[in-house]
Amino acid sequence: MSEFLFPKIDLHLHLDGSFRMETIWELAMEQKIPMPAKTLDEYKAYIQRCSHARNVNEYLKMFDDPLKVMQDIKSLHRITKELIEDLVKQEVCYAEIRFAPQLHTQKKLSQAQVIEAVLEGRKQALELYPHIQIGIILCMMSLDSITINEAANRQTVELCKKYLHKGVVALDLAGMEGIVPLSDFSPFFQQAQSLGIPCTCHAGDSQPSQSVQDAISFGVQRIGHGHRIIDDLKLCQLAKEKQILLEICPTSNVQCQTVSSYPKHPVKKLYELGVPVSINTDNMTLAGVHLEDEYRHCINEMGFTKKDLIQMNLYSIQAAFIKESEKKKIIQDLQQALKKC
Repeated sequence: MSEFLFPKIDLHLHLDGSFRMETIWELAMEQKIPMPAKTLDEYKAYIQRCSHARNVNEYLKMFDDPLKVMQDIKSLHRITKELIEDLVKQEVCYAEIRFAPQLHTQKKLSQAQVIEAVLEGRKQALELYPHIQIGIILCMMSLDSITINEAANRQTVELCKKYLHKGVVALDLAGMEGIVPLSDFSPFFQQAQSLGIPCTCHAGDSQPSQSVQDAISFGVQRIGHGHRIIDDLKLCQLAKEKQILLEICPTSNVQCQTVSSYPKHPVKKLYELGVPVSINTDNMTLAGVHLEDEYRHCINEMGFTKKDLIQMNLYSIQAAFIKESEKKKIIQDLQQALKKC
């Protein structure tokens, strides 16, 4: 039985980093895709080695092999469905799964076909497990140059509007940090805002707090990671006043060395300052963690209590990109759990 008997929520979860290794290996063998290992066990060992990267951009290289596999409708169906099944087994009640449609078009699928494949995998899983709620977030990508994929990013924004409220719940910007100034992406977020699309944005992880300031200026409701905001107390106050949730992923941050250790992670200080923070996994497979593993790190190494975890899940569901009516039961259950602490 779980030691965390309260509603668990994961708002920052990448599809292409949260697969079953057995599935990726099987599909790679079927598709005759070269892998960086000779056996499944060796591939698992390879991922474990690579997870302790020197920086975020080194960490991103681990996505190359699973992405090669996730280029057809059948694979996207299966991997999405399996991830939701795994979340059910972990007793997660709500999760938002994010991915970049443009990264799955190497074999001539359109972005729309990619999105529909993921939504179909979601639909099949929810038919089997109707008690879990799942939102899909579409990611724009920051690559070597803003011009290299400008058209693809514009299309992602347009498709996010098309599939909004049909399983898709929001827009994100992910990818390389520090290569392109975050402020350069303002026009994409302006477009999203004009279309009424809720947004989050990766910022303030390996890059300074100014990147969080840039993201907030875009009008986002949440920040992916964002822990470098601790370097600017005025910015912390702004996030508190605007109730902008930080999607914190402790293990990913430690592995990418954007924080030096769990005990030195600033999330507890941010929590004590009243900044809304949440605990998430980022990439369950590549990071080698489930949500409850992160909770154990929070309690054993980061100074949190179980009551704090419940409060952070309350922050999570309040900031989730779904209707208030869909949040109501989870909010009530979390409030009841708080009363019992």
